[in-house]
Amino acid sequence: MSFFNRLSQGLSKSRERFTSFFPTQTTEKLTAAQWQDVEDGLIMADCGAQLAMDWVEAAKKSKQPISTLRASMKAALHNSSPLSQNKPFILLIAGVNGTGKTTTIGKLAHMYVAQGKKVLVGAADTFRAAAVEQLEVWVERAGADIVKQAEGADPASVAFDTISRGIAKNYDIIIIDTAGRVQTDTSLMNELAKVYRVMGKALPDAPHEVWHVVDGGTGQNAMVQVEKFREIIHTTGLIVTKLDGTGKGGILLQLSAKFQLPVRYVGVGESLEDLMPFDADAYINSLLPETTTTPSA
Repeated sequence: MSFFNRLSQGLSKSRERFTSFFPTQTTEKLTAAQWQDVEDGLIMADCGAQLAMDWVEAAKKSKQPISTLRASMKAALHNSSPLSQNKPFILLIAGVNGTGKTTTIGKLAHMYVAQGKKVLVGAADTFRAAAVEQLEVWVERAGADIVKQAEGADPASVAFDTISRGIAKNYDIIIIDTAGRVQTDTSLMNELAKVYRVMGKALPDAPHEVWHVVDGGTGQNAMVQVEKFREIIHTTGLIVTKLDGTGKGGILLQLSAKFQLPVRYVGVGESLEDLMPFDADAYINSLLPETTTTPSA
């Protein structure tokens, strides 16, 4: 299945929820009630009330409302800058429990190994029972290597040791896992800040990227998570997972617009290939196809 088809299939629930609010009859001009339905559809897809209002206002003034709406949606997506070419490239992964963080790390490792990279993963989620074992299974499947310590070990120490080994053994990619922290738990967030700080002592400028994994179905809670995590670990990008199980795929637009963060990857399934580099055009086409029937303004 092609990239676009997988993404389109994964966003089918969001697309159906959104486009079901579009009027299907052909008229010269949308009524106020019909425009309200379009705005409601955007909100129901979790694009955010303010964005929905702004986009609808712009579309109402246009002779090509669908094209204008699509352009407004794409403009909300923050452009990705090229990734660091450092070797090793050091990546910190964070997120709360249940977002698919562990499987995402496994999929990233698989992707990098397939590119011919030598990948090392640091199992710094030492608080949750069996977390290291779960990660180890995914890392082995990916053909990467892992650094681990005993359950309850200091996460910052694991991160430091992983980077040190990665440098010594000439790894291309180093991925540091962290505990699935609840953003309201001060002690755990302080521990995460410590991990971030110690990584910089292991290698200046590390980490080169900090990616926050969020569950696409959690709606506004994802907004709260990203805001808090960004304060602690200076998030540089987002990975949005589980888009295939939600009708709220518009959350990407709201997250990217508010925090000016690029969406690096999206998850639309369980297989290793279902974590895909984010493509703004493909995403907009999957959420709001150009063939959507909407009359002229």
